[in-house]
Amino acid sequence: MFKSLDWMTILLYVLLVGAGIISIYAASYDFDNAGIFDFNEFSGKQFAWAGLGLLLGGAVLLLDYRLYEAYAYPIYGFVILVLILTIFIAPDIKGSRSWIVLGPVSLQPAEFGKFATALALAKLFDSYNFNLNQKLSNYFRALTIIFVPIILILLQKETGSALVYLSLIFVLYREGMSGLVLFSMLCAVVYFVVAVKFADPLILGIPLGEFTVLLIITLIFCAMLVFYCRDIIIARNVIGAYAAAGVVVTVLALCGIEVNGVIFFLSILGAGILYVAIAMFRHRIGKFLITIGFAAMSVMFLFSVNYVFNNILQPHQRQRIKVTLGIVEDLRGAGYNVNQSKIAIGSGGVAGKGFLNGTQTKLKYVPEQHTDFIFCTIGEEEGFIGATAVLVLFLALILRLVHIAERQRTPFGRVYAYCVVSYLIFHLSINIGMVIGLCPVIGIPLPFFSYGGSSLWGFTILLFILLRIDASRKERRD
Repeated sequence: MFKSLDWMTILLYVLLVGAGIISIYAASYDFDNAGIFDFNEFSGKQFAWAGLGLLLGGAVLLLDYRLYEAYAYPIYGFVILVLILTIFIAPDIKGSRSWIVLGPVSLQPAEFGKFATALALAKLFDSYNFNLNQKLSNYFRALTIIFVPIILILLQKETGSALVYLSLIFVLYREGMSGLVLFSMLCAVVYFVVAVKFADPLILGIPLGEFTVLLIITLIFCAMLVFYCRDIIIARNVIGAYAAAGVVVTVLALCGIEVNGVIFFLSILGAGILYVAIAMFRHRIGKFLITIGFAAMSVMFLFSVNYVFNNILQPHQRQRIKVTLGIVEDLRGAGYNVNQSKIAIGSGGVAGKGFLNGTQTKLKYVPEQHTDFIFCTIGEEEGFIGATAVLVLFLALILRLVHIAERQRTPFGRVYAYCVVSYLIFHLSINIGMVIGLCPVIGIPLPFFSYGGSSLWGFTILLFILLRIDASRKERRD
């Protein structure tokens, strides 16, 4: 088995963990001359977590790969039970009940739920004659596995960890889910951002955000008729009618006649949907129905944005989103961490200030710098070159894992591998997006770098299970 191990992946893992320990030491160093392996320092504690993690990874490799398939559902069930118990027994730490305290050690079950959910999803796809698109109930089963831990983690008030599980949607796409689902998710994000960002300026009597989103929905509806339904005649008629309506509204506006934007867009969209619905009964029913459904759901989603933003999201979440979108500047409140992080990274320049020479780092301007904001330490002390080197290491690991995924001989191995890839990409993208101000701060650690035993152990187990499955691929059926 050890001859079949992917040693390149193990090397990349060791390099990332080692670089993480060094970065934690740099982030927490405070001129007291403590050594990097001093257990009183965060770096020393992380070194201990890393050493125990390697032992844990070795134990994972020694187990028979068949055990992971045979006990995938029991492992998932056990972790779900732990997540449920965590809601009731975990202490309140900064408004979250997601940590189980065991004496001097605190563990976050959500981090260990990742490999359990990946195993359960892989087991489902490896079921006899399972095909995601064979029947609708298969989608329900897959989504249930994904959303149960999400709901439980949200009940722990740990939004960031819950959102990580949504990355498994990309695994469903790899296994046959329509790209329209991903496109719909992208549109939902765009609708939300535009509607919130431009909620104050008015045009045609409605907020500029709503006007822009309704215009986008109309354009997408026309584009789907052309490129998805491929019915040139219907598309030409709808686009022509919309263009004429736009000219009329423009002329009325120039003449000083007030037109309600909501009524205008809903009227032309409704007329277009009715026209397509009539044509739907003649041919290509499925594609027309999807197009109509997309437009209708988009409009409903748009008019739910304000309610969700103002009544469901917590005040601190609303404030972070506003800061990220540039609606408000809160440099001493919600925007403080991100602003100081950007200053630290920007001050690093091309080559950085040098190891242990970062002024933003040493003077503790960035809170939680050894955890969620560890990347700004790299940017300040190692500069653009060092930050790029770290990203290249992550890219090499991700590409290697994709290669491992594609050479698996069973759906179990392939699906599990893509789960690992999805988790890594999501963590990397969101964490660095937080640090440079492109995403709201939601408390997602940088894999192998951010301080914390739960995160490091969770990713170690996740990765080494994949290595064990891959090492036995030649023994498995084609």
